[in-house]
Amino acid sequence: TAGIKKDIEKLYEAVPQLINVFKIKEKIGEGTFSSVYLATAQLQTGYEEKMALKHLIPTSHPLRIAAELQCLTVAGGQDNVMGVKYCFRKNDHVVIVMPYLEHESFLDILNSLSFEEVREYMFNLFKALRRIHHFGIVHRDVKPSNFLYNRRLKEYALVDFGLAQGTPDTKIELLKTAHSEDQQGSCLQNNPTIALGNGVSVSVTAPRQIAQQSASKAADKRSSSLSKIQINQGRGGRFSDSVHHSVQRSVFGERNFNVYSSTYQENSSTKLIKQSKMIDVSSRKLVTKKKIISTKTVSNGAARKAASGCPSNLTCDCYATDRVCSVCLSRCQQVAPRAGTPGFRAPEVLTKCPTQTTAIDMWSAGIVFLSLLSGRYPFYKASDDLTALAQIMTVRGSRETIQAAKTFGKSVLCTQVVPAQNLRTLCEKLRGTNSSCKRSQGEVPSKSINDSALPVAVDKPCAPETLGKQIQQLRSIQEGDGALEMKATDMKGWDQVPDEAYDLLDKLLDLNPATRITAKEALLHPFFKGMRL
Repeated sequence: TAGIKKDIEKLYEAVPQLINVFKIKEKIGEGTFSSVYLATAQLQTGYEEKMALKHLIPTSHPLRIAAELQCLTVAGGQDNVMGVKYCFRKNDHVVIVMPYLEHESFLDILNSLSFEEVREYMFNLFKALRRIHHFGIVHRDVKPSNFLYNRRLKEYALVDFGLAQGTPDTKIELLKTAHSEDQQGSCLQNNPTIALGNGVSVSVTAPRQIAQQSASKAADKRSSSLSKIQINQGRGGRFSDSVHHSVQRSVFGERNFNVYSSTYQENSSTKLIKQSKMIDVSSRKLVTKKKIISTKTVSNGAARKAASGCPSNLTCDCYATDRVCSVCLSRCQQVAPRAGTPGFRAPEVLTKCPTQTTAIDMWSAGIVFLSLLSGRYPFYKASDDLTALAQIMTVRGSRETIQAAKTFGKSVLCTQVVPAQNLRTLCEKLRGTNSSCKRSQGEVPSKSINDSALPVAVDKPCAPETLGKQIQQLRSIQEGDGALEMKATDMKGWDQVPDEAYDLLDKLLDLNPATRITAKEALLHPFFKGMRL
C-alpha cells in the first residue's frame, strides 16, 4: 500500500546505509516499540538472502536498545532463540538485522494442528526458554506472535527481547543496569478495588506489616487518588462454541467494558478521606458540601494535600476489607514491573509483586498451552489487571488464588467463592472433543455429528452480562452443557490426549511462582517422553 511504501522510504532516509545493502520488500509486523520489515540482501556469492529488519522507535532508551542487542548476541542463535546478523544506527534511528523465518499466523493454524504438532511446539518453546533462563533473561512477553513457527520446516524462533529483564544473577550485564532504571518508574495505584457485577468483587492489598513499614515515609511521598472502579461488561464476553477449523473467539471478551473512577475530597483539611461510595453513573459527578466536582477535570492535588496531612503513625484499618483508607492513600506508590501482554501476565505480575522471576515466562507458556489444548485464542481478555485476575480465578479457583498470593506477600479478597475447573474437561468442551469417550488406543468418540450441524459462533449483539454470569457459563461448560463432538477423521490425536498433558498444564499454571515448573524441568516431564533434548 501507499502507506507502507512511504514508511519504507522514510526508513531509507533515516538510515541511508541500508540502501547499499538491502532491498526492503514489505512491512511484516508493527508493535508499540518497533516495526519489522522483510528485506533481501545481495551476498557476494551472488545469492539473495532474506532478512528481517527491526526498526526501533527513535524514542527508545539507548540502554534498552543495547540490552536487547546483548540478549540476541549472547543467548541467540541456537536452541530456537533468534540471533542477530547486523545492526545499523544513524543518530537516534537503530535497525537490528536478523535472519528471516517464514512463519504461520498462530490463529490461522490453531484449529488445524494435530496433537503431535502441539507437543513438538511446546517442546521447542521450552528449549528456547531454558536457553534464555540459563543466562538469567526474563523475556516478559512470551506469546504466540513472539514465538515464530514454520510448520513445514518445523523451525521455531523466540523473538523480541525489547521488554526483557534480568534476574539478580543475570549474565547479561546491560540487563542489570536496565532493571535498576526500570525500578525508578512509577506504577499503578496501591490498593485498587474492583466490583465485577453479580455480587463479585476483587481487591488486592499488601499485607498489614508491609503497609506499616511504609507508613513512616508517608509525609514526603506522593499519594495516589482514591479509586473505586466499577466494570459493566457488555456484549462479546460470552462463551460460544464454534466449528472446528473456524476462527475461535476468546473465552473471555472485553468489548464495551465501562470503567469509572473518581477522586474524593473532604471540605475540611483536618478530616481524613472517608470511604467512597460508588459513582452515580448517570451523572458521573460527585457532590460535596461546597461544590460539584467532575471526575474528568479534578486533579490529584486536593487528595494529595489531604493525604499528606495524615499522621504517619496511624494504623491502617482497611487491611482485609474491600476499601482503601486514607492512611494507605498517604503512602508512596508500590513499584513493580508489569510489562507484558494482557492475557499472558502471571498472577504475581497482576498483583504487582516486586520480585518477579523467570517463572512469569513459564506462566505465559502455560497460557499458550491452554490455548492450544482448548482451541481458543486469546483465551483471556480483560481491560485491566484485576479483571484479568478474576478471570484466572474462574479457571484456577478463588481460594487457590488467595492462598498463592499470600506466599508472595499479597492479600487478595474475593466476595464470591469460585471453584477451580478440571483442566481436561474445560479444554475438551471448548475444543469440541467428546470428554466422555474412552482414550484407549484406537478408540474414537462414541458418536459424532456433521460439521454442518455444529453451532457456529456468530458475532451478534447480546445483552450485557457480568463476570459473575461468565463464571456460571464456565461452570455449565464443565458440567457438559452444549458439548461439541468432532468426526473421528478430524480428531488428529485429540481423542487420545494423555493425562500427562494436563498434568504439565497444571504445573505451568501453578499460581505460586516459587513452585511453578521451570523450563528445564518441563523438558524432562513425562509428556515429552521419547523426544530428543
